[in-house]
Amino acid sequence: MAVIDADAHVIESERTWDFLDPEDRKYRPTLAPPLPGSTRGRWMVDGRQVGFRFQTLTEQEVQRRAAAGRGIVTSQAAREMDDVELRLADMDRLGIDVQVLHNTIAIQALTADPAADVALCRSWNRWLAEIWKQGKGRLRWSMLPPVTSIPDALDEIRFAHENGAVAVCMRPIEGDRLLINENFYPVFDEAQRLDMAIAVHIANGNTTMCEVYGGADNPGGGFSSFRIPTVAGCQQLLMSNVPQQFPRLRWGFIEASANWVPWVVADVKERYAIAGRSAPDNLFEANRVYVTCQTNDDLPFVLKYAGEHSIVIGTDYGHFDASSELDAITVLKQASELPADTIKKIVDDNPRALYGL
Repeated sequence: MAVIDADAHVIESERTWDFLDPEDRKYRPTLAPPLPGSTRGRWMVDGRQVGFRFQTLTEQEVQRRAAAGRGIVTSQAAREMDDVELRLADMDRLGIDVQVLHNTIAIQALTADPAADVALCRSWNRWLAEIWKQGKGRLRWSMLPPVTSIPDALDEIRFAHENGAVAVCMRPIEGDRLLINENFYPVFDEAQRLDMAIAVHIANGNTTMCEVYGGADNPGGGFSSFRIPTVAGCQQLLMSNVPQQFPRLRWGFIEASANWVPWVVADVKERYAIAGRSAPDNLFEANRVYVTCQTNDDLPFVLKYAGEHSIVIGTDYGHFDASSELDAITVLKQASELPADTIKKIVDDNPRALYGL
């Protein structure tokens, strides 16, 4: 049995932007310092702070994470991929054969300027291509499409596919468009043609929503800004005819946990019934939808609604937030009451199918 981490991360560093073309260096992001008491820096793009850059943990933070059962510490060089061998050694330590790498910076829209969007996504994709070349087949990735320029996005998808990418990253909201908007159909068509998945990682490309939900009066802003739109994106996809229009395309909803799955399945089936539509028994499997779980999800309950072929698991390697559990796969394998064949599906068969590995 192989072990596939369906949600690992790269932390962007100054080196990420060394792949900018000479004429695009004017768009190079700069680092904003962390807020007092925080380990998360931000990137400055077009005069705005976007994304996150997780710094080295303080000793106090290490102790707090250990007390919460999350005491595994990784090096900055491995998180930022300055030393790919260190990352591979960490994977060996954690019993992981393959990681699928997702971005950190694009949890929000990077810029509204198409030229800058293309330049930054291109540099990021070339950085990941170099990481893949050093990864001995164990580091696959979800590419960044510059969705402000669809023709350039298609070029980037083709480049990424040739250089180890297995998914196209899409936010559940892009500006004023939902994930299922027909503007993105060319992206879906190209991903389907190349046998790549659409990876809907928790994010929000609507700047106004991020500002409202992330305000100082909302202490749980990340839940409202990023997780809820991702759950809503799954419900919208299942209510639409997009899965039927792209009948071979696979969809991953990443890092939003999985306890919401029964709610969404029940809601969609009820709406189908009211509309006189017939819903398949296994709604997720029929529409090729996969969801990353966490070890604190009620997995027996979730699996009753999602089915055994639609749940994967990730460690969120690289981050220090509520979704990060570096030993999640070990915990699932050792402490779960799930049958061994179900665990094999979650850690091997299902992520292999999602990402076409």
